[in-house]
Amino acid sequence: MTGTDSNGSGSMPGAGSGTAGPLRRSVRTELWRLVLVVLWLGMVAAISFIEAPLKFQAPGITIPLGLGIGRLVFAALNIAEAALLVAFTVLSLWPSAVRIAGARLFAWSALAVVFVVKIAVVRPPLNARTDLVLAGADPGQSPWHYVYIACDLVTMALLVILAVLTARAVLRRL
Repeated sequence: MTGTDSNGSGSMPGAGSGTAGPLRRSVRTELWRLVLVVLWLGMVAAISFIEAPLKFQAPGITIPLGLGIGRLVFAALNIAEAALLVAFTVLSLWPSAVRIAGARLFAWSALAVVFVVKIAVVRPPLNARTDLVLAGADPGQSPWHYVYIACDLVTMALLVILAVLTARAVLRRL
């Protein structure tokens, strides 16, 4: 059976030349990239900008209880972010026929750097502060919460950029 387009003219790109398989694979790869980016974006938006502020408004939630819950939730978010970053990295560098380049490569690289900074630089002082509060101390205000928020805002901006660029790549490959 030969490949045909929707009007049956037989002019479907790659029809009979063996390129339809790789074309489908490249579209699938791009769609998976898009799913990962949008999922990550939704998780950061929901947890960092909806759950985190709202939990302290719930009746009966004390600061130590809210911080304990927050520590667990953000640890889980960071694990999920790491998994999504690894998955996106694998899909971005392999297979070689559909590697990302240009603006997407830059956005992915920046996203990886922001994630590492958030985990290696920002989280440790936040965890130390949480430990002090949970031990009953009053460490005062901390600029690290604002730095973490800034990292999440940059992460979300980069994810939006990646989502748009990846959606365009999907449309080009259809």
